Amino acid sequence: MNFRTGRSLDEPEVSLTSLIDVVFTLIIFFVVTATFDERSAIQIDLPKASTQAAPAQDPPLTLAVDPQGRYFVENREVLKRDPASLRTAIAQVAGEARDRPVVVRADARTPHQAVVTALDVLGQLGFRRISIATVGTTDGA
Repeated sequence: MNFRTGRSLDEPEVSLTSLIDVVFTLIIFFVVTATFDERSAIQIDLPKASTQAAPAQDPPLTLAVDPQGRYFVENREVLKRDPASLRTAIAQVAGEARDRPVVVRADARTPHQAVVTALDVLGQLGFRRISIATVGTTDGA
């Protein structure tokens, strides 16, 4: 006895198209919204500095840079902000003593270019004992 009526049995079919679309949408969402931390790419240990200054034989030449990018050599303002004027002012104050230590005191809000210009001029003049003044941290680390 064959009870089939001539119809083929319809197999249930699962459409994966919508499921794949949802998965790809979630992947794109997570990739776009993920935050990538650039600091974790390179592992470096920064050097520690003590807050005690080493005794210096010569009094250091002081070069200060204020938040507006103005230069002060030994508390005297350099009238122009160009490297040639800064070079002239430093040469007048320092004379021929190129082994004299130099302390660059730049405000935290000073434009980076002003500090780089000052360090470049000092290097061109032949100063090799250059340090940047900082303040000690209060956490003791």
